[in-house]
Amino acid sequence: MNAPTPTPTPVPIDLGTWPRRQHFAHYRRRVPCAYAMTVEVDVTAFAAALRRSPRKSYLAQIWALATVVNRHEEFRMCLTASGDPAVWPVVHPAFTVFNPARETFACVWAPYDPDFGRFHDTAAPLLAEHSRATDFFPQGDPPPDTFDVSSLPWASFTGFTLDIRDNGDHLAPIFTLGRYTARDTRLFLPLAVQIHHAAADGFHTARLTNELQTLLADPTWL
Repeated sequence: MNAPTPTPTPVPIDLGTWPRRQHFAHYRRRVPCAYAMTVEVDVTAFAAALRRSPRKSYLAQIWALATVVNRHEEFRMCLTASGDPAVWPVVHPAFTVFNPARETFACVWAPYDPDFGRFHDTAAPLLAEHSRATDFFPQGDPPPDTFDVSSLPWASFTGFTLDIRDNGDHLAPIFTLGRYTARDTRLFLPLAVQIHHAAADGFHTARLTNELQTLLADPTWL
């Protein structure tokens, strides 16, 4: 499915009233930097619910991330043509699809829907259709109102960092999912979040990961 047409216009942030105006300027111009935070998310209840469901774990993880991302303006930020901060009304997940024969991956995207069932029905065919893709972006370039999710189901990790050259102006979060780890009677998902410090502080990223934990601990939405 294609992006909503035309692409919505981001809403400029009122710099006169924005509490993070000075923080944004500092971390974009004076000390431009991104940071990464890796957390272990308890997915015991989530994984148990999925074992009783025909739906795909990867797409459920992506939907959960998109749901908490869309709750908060700091994770929907972008820049206007003049370089000022703005916020997309909604952002949509772009995610990797692995091609085992070529040992490469494609990047596809699906429109976010607050109803998981509708999102899954749209996104699941993309996994099947593009599992043998030879193009990096088989749907064409992702729309500007997307954020990135990738999966490393072959390895668990306790730290993961992307080195974004010069940090750039990439304000959207980047998420990396790892392999589940069993410990005692619990199951954990490693999750790395990469974020430009101009867009969000540690408080905001911690809130996002805590909300994700709450969402996955009560997977009645599955």
